[in-house]
Amino acid sequence: MRSALEARGAQVVGLSRSGDGLDITDEASVETHLGALDGPFDGLIVASGALEIDGAAPEKTVQAVTAQAMADQFAVNAIGPALVLRHAGRLLPRKGRSVAAVLTARVGSIGDNRIGGWTSYRAAKAAANQIVHTTAIELARTHRELALVALHPGTVETPFTAKYLGRHPAVPAQEAAGNILAVLDGLTAEQTGGFYDWAGKAVVW
Repeated sequence: MRSALEARGAQVVGLSRSGDGLDITDEASVETHLGALDGPFDGLIVASGALEIDGAAPEKTVQAVTAQAMADQFAVNAIGPALVLRHAGRLLPRKGRSVAAVLTARVGSIGDNRIGGWTSYRAAKAAANQIVHTTAIELARTHRELALVALHPGTVETPFTAKYLGRHPAVPAQEAAGNILAVLDGLTAEQTGGFYDWAGKAVVW
């Protein structure tokens, strides 16, 4: 994502666990790293997430759910983005167009769920969608030209995702980044609080 933005000539401030020590599951870490930033920024992208945590794979059935695995999923995929969005009002401009997105997942859609399974991951992503929707409502009162959305990026080709592909197509990371940026480019303030996929199509809640 960063390289795709920089290829456009954008100035990017990126924060990561490996490069900067940002731990989105730790409130103090988020406050330290995000609190040190000075805005306003034209955009904000929360691209954190995890499918397997500490070796706990997605459950095939609710009978496999454990409290720890579910808590870990919520910490990374829901609470972390919420802690980042606490700073969105300060970092994004109150006047002028801006965009913000949290990368969630189509499997977080309740209405699109046809096969069950993956209980903890689905629930955490559904929670992230609600967090985005709620935050967008609040920020619309002060940031009238902001579009804040939940965004399903599609499946990206990585060694980690290979065993979960099944019949689902995957795209290289650079193509996925280009798709995401194309969606963000086309967003309007009227779409704030929505849930969209990599092609810009609305996803059912």
